[in-house]
Amino acid sequence: MPRMFIFGLGYTAQNINRELVARGWEVVSTGREGTLSFDDGDTVRMALADSDHVLSSVPPGGEGLDPVLDRYGAALAGKPLSYLSSTGVYGDAGGAWVDEHSPVGTGRRSARSDADAAWLAMGARVYRLPGIYGPGRSVFERIEEGKAHRIAMPGQVFSRVHVADITSGVIAGLEAPAGAYNLGDDEPCSQNRLVEEACRLLGVAPPPMQSLEEANLSPMARGFYAENRRVANGKAKRVLGWRPAYPDFRTGLRALRATTSPTIASTAPATDSALQR
Repeated sequence: MPRMFIFGLGYTAQNINRELVARGWEVVSTGREGTLSFDDGDTVRMALADSDHVLSSVPPGGEGLDPVLDRYGAALAGKPLSYLSSTGVYGDAGGAWVDEHSPVGTGRRSARSDADAAWLAMGARVYRLPGIYGPGRSVFERIEEGKAHRIAMPGQVFSRVHVADITSGVIAGLEAPAGAYNLGDDEPCSQNRLVEEACRLLGVAPPPMQSLEEANLSPMARGFYAENRRVANGKAKRVLGWRPAYPDFRTGLRALRATTSPTIASTAPATDSALQR
C-alpha cells in the first residue's frame, strides 16, 4: 500500500485525500482535520521517512518563509514532492495569457512566489492554482450570503478550477517530471459572467452593477481586481495527460447546482468579499 504524507489537510487537500484512499493509498496528514500535529517533530519525521510521496498545501508564513520547508526541509530531500501553489505568482498580465514560462515574482504575493521557487528547487511538482471552487465553496454560497458582486471593470477576467480537477491533476502528476503546472479551466471569464450564470441557475436577480469603490470590498478582495490574467493549462494537458472534467464555469456550476439546493437569503451587495470563486 503506497503512503502519502499531506501537510495541511484543508479544503483541496481533503478532496485529494479522499481520492487517494479510494485508490488504495494510506494517507498521513497534518492540519485541523489531519492525523498528526505539525509541531510533533519526531512523529512527523518518522512518518515522512515511511512515506512514498509528500504533498504540501501549506501557504507561506507571515515572514515569507515556507513553514514546511523551514522545519522539515531536510527530511524531504530525495522524496517525490508535490506543492499546491497559486497563479498569483504571475502578477498582473493586463488580461493576457500566462503559462509556466511567464515571469513570476512581480505580483502582490511575493511570499508565495518565494515559496513556489523554493519547492521547485527541491524538485517538486508545483501546481499553480487559480480561484478554487467546488461543493460548499462556490459563487452559490456567496449569493446566498449576500456577498456576490458585479463590478464594472470591462476587460477584467479571472481563471478558475474545480476542486475535483485539481485532484485529478495532482494524481496524474504523481509520476510526472518535476516542474510547474498550471491547473485551471479552459475558459477564463469575468466575475460578472460567473455571478450572472449562477443567478440564472438559481432563478434570482443578479446583484446590481457597482464600481469598485461602491462595492466597499476588503483590501484582500480589492487586491484580486488589481491583477488581470488568463491562465493557460496546455502543459498539464500535454505532460500529465490531464483534462478538466469541468472545462468552463457553466459546466462546473451546473454540476454543483444539480447536487446542492442553497436557500437564497438575499442578493443585496454586502460589505466584504472573499476569494473569487
